[in-house]
Amino acid sequence: MANAREIQARMKSIKDTMKITNAMCMISSSKLQKARRDLKNTEPYFYTIQEALAKILDLSPETGNEFFDKREDLPSNERKQGYIVVTADKGMAGAYNHNVIKIAEKEALSDNKNMLFVVGEVGRRYFEKKNIPIDIDFKYTAQNPNMNRARIISEKVVDLFKRGELDEVYIIYTKMVNSVTVNAEMIKLLPLKRTRIEDVDRRNSYESCIFEPDIDSVFEHIVPNYVAGFVYGALVESYCSEHNARMMAMQTATDAASDMLKLLDIEYNRARQAAITQEITEVIAGAKAQKNKAD
Repeated sequence: MANAREIQARMKSIKDTMKITNAMCMISSSKLQKARRDLKNTEPYFYTIQEALAKILDLSPETGNEFFDKREDLPSNERKQGYIVVTADKGMAGAYNHNVIKIAEKEALSDNKNMLFVVGEVGRRYFEKKNIPIDIDFKYTAQNPNMNRARIISEKVVDLFKRGELDEVYIIYTKMVNSVTVNAEMIKLLPLKRTRIEDVDRRNSYESCIFEPDIDSVFEHIVPNYVAGFVYGALVESYCSEHNARMMAMQTATDAASDMLKLLDIEYNRARQAAITQEITEVIAGAKAQKNKAD
């Protein structure tokens, strides 16, 4: 059994760690709530974009065919796919990063023609360590997702798709189902799906519309913003999932540390009691020895 001083030193170390894990839990909780508010505030804008695209397709079903082109004439071994992988900038978030990277390794690395775009330092360092080629100019952090970053990402992949350098574009991210459950998912961004746009819930009524300079130009201008909406939603969802996972991991660590302190407190009391008992025994033995010597 360790002595009382050693147990006290260990208890102090655990208490210091508890302060860190508890602080990280509260910080993640605060950032999670802010990210949820940001996502909720931007949702009406993207619903309006979807409605505008749906209205354009109602008026001109042939508009924007290049964005719906599945390029079915290309054989599967010649198709070039792009994957946007959203990870965190740091660890200590349970299996959050591992789940996304696992899907990316399975899907994106199946063909050397595929392009890999990574958001977040954890994913970037993981793929670099394994010598897996990634787009070197695509260096975005996962912290504080914003619309400007989502637009830049969407414009880049839309441009590659239009030029024929990519035939399909996917985004791999973590969706937060509820406060307990998060799922790593892969969603196709391009080519677009007509049913996804046409089946949107119409909240506004368009009696008459005039498109300037023409309906095709308007559609082509709106599509990058539409894709940016999905990208932004994925970035914020991933950000929420990251902090939710970290919050749960840090809470679990704090609870485990609290349990360890309870056990160590019992062990400390036993060691202290044993030390006191030993001192009393030594005093009694000494007193008896002195008495016997006097006799």
